[in-house]
Amino acid sequence: MKKRQSGAAVVEFAFVLLIFFMFLLGILDFSRMLFTWNAANEATRAGARYAVVCDSTANQAAVLAKMQNMLPQISAISVAWDPAGCTTATCQGVNVAVTGLNFRWISPIPGAAARNIPMPGFSTYLPREVMRQDPNSNTIC
Repeated sequence: MKKRQSGAAVVEFAFVLLIFFMFLLGILDFSRMLFTWNAANEATRAGARYAVVCDSTANQAAVLAKMQNMLPQISAISVAWDPAGCTTATCQGVNVAVTGLNFRWISPIPGAAARNIPMPGFSTYLPREVMRQDPNSNTIC
């Protein structure tokens, strides 16, 4: 009897190890998703801060570049000034939003058909400050 069961422990160990690694990689991917969520939220806040302080009423590309420094996956943003079409002297605030951000799931979990998970929209509104002047730093813009 002992001779026929000599490889049973190795096979059982392989199955348990496979399930263990599947759960471990799933936990790591979920952690990556939470990090991406937090980084997108922080990048949106930093983009709104940059737009308000640096008078970026016409330069949406500069705001996008600042946000991509924090999270390179960001490809589309919207910058809406309040009121629309305002100038540096008349703006009251800015709303910066990240749109179309997807999270790429990489763990080999069976049945996970959706590899790209759409993330919710992130937006931040900041009231107008003294544009082009930051009391703490002259190099922010």
